[in-house]
Amino acid sequence: MNVNDLKNKTVAAFVSGGLDSCTMVRWLADNNVNVICFTGDLGQPDESSMDEVKARLLASGAKESIIVDAKKMMAKAGCLAVQAQAIYEGEYWNTTGIGRHVVVAALLPEIKKRGINIFLHGATGRGNDQVRFQLVANMLDPEMQVYAPWRDEIFLKKFGGRKEMIDFCEEKKLPIKHSHQKPYSTDANLLGLTHEAGKLEFLDTPALFIEAEMGNLVMDAPDEKEEFEITFEKGWPIKINGQSTTNYQAFDEANKIGGKHGIGIAHHLVENRFVGIKSRGVYEQPGIVLLGQCYEYILELILDRRARKLFDYLSKYIGEQIYQGYWFDTGSQAAMAGIKRFADLATGIIKVELYKGQIFFKEAKNAPHNIYSAENASMESVGSFNHADSEGFLNILGVSAKSLAIHKQIDTSMIEDK
Repeated sequence: MNVNDLKNKTVAAFVSGGLDSCTMVRWLADNNVNVICFTGDLGQPDESSMDEVKARLLASGAKESIIVDAKKMMAKAGCLAVQAQAIYEGEYWNTTGIGRHVVVAALLPEIKKRGINIFLHGATGRGNDQVRFQLVANMLDPEMQVYAPWRDEIFLKKFGGRKEMIDFCEEKKLPIKHSHQKPYSTDANLLGLTHEAGKLEFLDTPALFIEAEMGNLVMDAPDEKEEFEITFEKGWPIKINGQSTTNYQAFDEANKIGGKHGIGIAHHLVENRFVGIKSRGVYEQPGIVLLGQCYEYILELILDRRARKLFDYLSKYIGEQIYQGYWFDTGSQAAMAGIKRFADLATGIIKVELYKGQIFFKEAKNAPHNIYSAENASMESVGSFNHADSEGFLNILGVSAKSLAIHKQIDTSMIEDK
């Protein structure tokens, strides 16, 4: 599908109000396409007012600009990600990936109400977001058509990248926030900011190059530590520092407190994109890092080693599913059902101390499903664990160890100094 197929038609644009959004809307309007913009309010920390987003899109040529409140949906999805510890490749909490699933799920019903059957997005042809937008839409509404300007040869001939888009917007006098001086791009929602492109594409640009928007860089964090206490009930945050909380309030407060102390700010990752290339991102994700670490402390109390092995497999699986745009499919449904069984046991209070980008465990209490026993784990003469009972246990284990040696299957060459 290219722009010529859309002339005199009405399309829904899933847009954030940034550079790509304003460029696409104006360009499509110039090509006689009727564009109605839909923007999900995902609790974006980089927008002071969603009315400003609406104004930018209308000024860019949109027939209408509709804001859909998806903050509660975003917060619930964030809590589910915490329950699953859905991290991608060790550092990235899938903040943008979660946001794409939420925004499509929130906006599709709104455009269907208006009888629109084509939507467009601004994801590039070499990124992950094009996959997420399209696959999620295909799963939720197989009849919906998707148009991507960044896969339209006509669009690509005019816009090779950010420079050409900024030039176009300045020529058209569009009220964009970007300029040639801004050294990278940012995508934002309640769960975090993704910084990429521009100078961040070069590996001699340090992670601390970014201007933090969700808190402090670690060197600017306070010199005093601060306590943070959270109460989980069946996997859900119900209190922060003793005060009742909603899912949204939990993330909002954790973002403020965690960001203040540099938690989760400027996480660098050179990751493997689903489309087969590597990309470099620098992430701000203070709230979900803080809530996620506190939740991990609960998991350490309730999971035995067999349950932990299964949880870790499901966690990694879900992290990849979200990253690749498959969070709503059958495999993810089954995996999340498994995660729910563990979450049902995740009740308790965790207290930590925050200092200069670090989270230090302080206390765990009121966890009814905690299987840790100080008595059984003790090296002192207490508890029901009799040290002498290990003699038979080790004799049994030793049978196979000795057999390997007898049959010359042991090799220590890997550690020999030769």
